[in-house]
Amino acid sequence: MPLVEHLRELRNRLAKALVAIVVVTIVAAFFYKNIIEFFTDPVLKSVGCEASFAELAKREDGTCARIVLNGLLTPFTLALKVSLMAGVVVSSPIWLYQLWAFVAPGLHKAEKKYSLAFVAAGFPLFLAGGFFAYKTLPTMAKVLLEFSPANLDNQLPLDDLLDLITRMVVVFGLAFELPLLLVMLNLGGVITGKRMAGWWRAMIMGITIFAAVATPSTDPLTMMALAVPIWVLYFVATAISLLNDRRKAQRDAMGPADDEASDLDLTPEAVGEIEPVSAPPALPEQSDSGGTKRLNGYDDVT
Repeated sequence: MPLVEHLRELRNRLAKALVAIVVVTIVAAFFYKNIIEFFTDPVLKSVGCEASFAELAKREDGTCARIVLNGLLTPFTLALKVSLMAGVVVSSPIWLYQLWAFVAPGLHKAEKKYSLAFVAAGFPLFLAGGFFAYKTLPTMAKVLLEFSPANLDNQLPLDDLLDLITRMVVVFGLAFELPLLLVMLNLGGVITGKRMAGWWRAMIMGITIFAAVATPSTDPLTMMALAVPIWVLYFVATAISLLNDRRKAQRDAMGPADDEASDLDLTPEAVGEIEPVSAPPALPEQSDSGGTKRLNGYDDVT
């Protein structure tokens, strides 16, 4: 395509993606309260002041938390933010397909196959990370609330709480993409499975430190809930890379396929000795009557 046609197709793809996001956002606006309750109910059930007196008595300090809204415009802006976030997430298959449809014509057959495989594996991994974050939120909230002084209630602004939940989901989801990144580097020939297997001690330590920093709470349960699945995924990625390296070694040992051109070695050692080419003999210099040196009857200028 010429450049103008590419720009026109990009405009159409972006328009379709934007329309999908807007439509889903409008639909999500009617259910934004249910979306907020879906994320905040687990936290309230673990630390909420609406719990029974028996449950509050079991707590060492008797503290609890309430979710509040600050400001007159906060409910409206919060509804817009939650609806837009839901629109972007729910419509992701549509705008991701539009992005793929724009890029796919420029890819080779093997590149398309690998791209589809990575997308098919990356989306479930991100969802799994978000699910782990959602399940660890009540424990995290309970541990963080224990730092409050005794017999004091904690006011949780709803917008801050949703921002914290969003960051947790994104961090956990991206952390679960680490094995996929390692497999991509291995398929690209950047790192080998043997090298990844030799990194296992450093990777376990690095993943543990990352889990301790990424989780806001200081309890080991939440940290291990993030670290252990990434450990397992790292060793799975190492096993896949080792199998891929073995497959590549067997393929290289078999030589090129029937429809693949072999590499030609055109060095003198491979082709054979090359007879040296002798330079033509120089013509004798001549001098004219004026003393100017001539070569084959012509002077230097000529």
